[in-house]
Amino acid sequence: MLDPKQAVTDAKAALLARMLDYAERMAVLDRWLAGEVAAVRAEGAAAIPQIDYREILAGTVSAGQQDRIRRRGCVVIRGVYDRDQAASWNEAIGRYIEENDYLTRAREKMGLDQYFSALASGRPQIYGLYWSQPQMAARQHENMDRTRRFLNRLWNATRADGTPEFDPDRQCNYADRLRRREPGDTSLGLSAHCDGGSIERWCDPSFHRVYHDVLFGEIDAYDPFRAEGRTQTDEIPSPAVCGMFRTFQGWTALTAQGPGDGTLKLVPIARGMAWMLLRALQDDVAPDDLCGATAGPPWPRIADGITPCWRPK
Repeated sequence: MLDPKQAVTDAKAALLARMLDYAERMAVLDRWLAGEVAAVRAEGAAAIPQIDYREILAGTVSAGQQDRIRRRGCVVIRGVYDRDQAASWNEAIGRYIEENDYLTRAREKMGLDQYFSALASGRPQIYGLYWSQPQMAARQHENMDRTRRFLNRLWNATRADGTPEFDPDRQCNYADRLRRREPGDTSLGLSAHCDGGSIERWCDPSFHRVYHDVLFGEIDAYDPFRAEGRTQTDEIPSPAVCGMFRTFQGWTALTAQGPGDGTLKLVPIARGMAWMLLRALQDDVAPDDLCGATAGPPWPRIADGITPCWRPK
């Protein structure tokens, strides 16, 4: 059985033995991140790229817009579904929840899904519903298919040897939870966290391929949209974790959304993971610690009193 503490200690020692310039690399990324944060603050809400589905349909999303999405690592795409269709799905989901007495059943089975339990910010509104008819209809809609193919093609999906890492036109549906806020809710749901693995980023050799430029190569060459190695990573088993490679973590809004409405909050700096990876390898972090990353849950577990290793201002 994996001893997470020993795995972290061994992984850090092995990485640092190969990376004698870890402090210098951190200094480079400190300066770079300060510049990116300043740029995001200056842009305000405009830091999040926004496009319309009609631009995808017409093939008119410019190269500049695509580069901006890659830099920010996120995008708001409006008008993917007809407004009446979205409203119909939303109403159907409400009926599904009521007819199946979901809230009562969920309370009775509390504890089955603990993936987000340590990340609650107030009362989360994440429902463990995956397969309702409206959810499936939205996932399989032709507009979503076109949207996902567009997003997939923002990636460099070809390995160095010329073989594909994944097929951007082949869709594999990922069944995820449902988020539903009640009128008057003040909670914003989940606290800050990263999906897609935790200590594996440092412990799994396949992740070392993904982050080779950060750890061992030229930091400026790190491209978070280079897919090579990402389908080969091996995540630690967890009841609520799927090992499927997702090019984007997508949320589909079925009602009007806006700032302060509990919408998804992001750090719009795609290369920010490079900073987080190296920060955990610095001298002021214990040999068996990765800034709060633990085996199984999402990282970091801020709500457990484990604070990530942010540098003071």
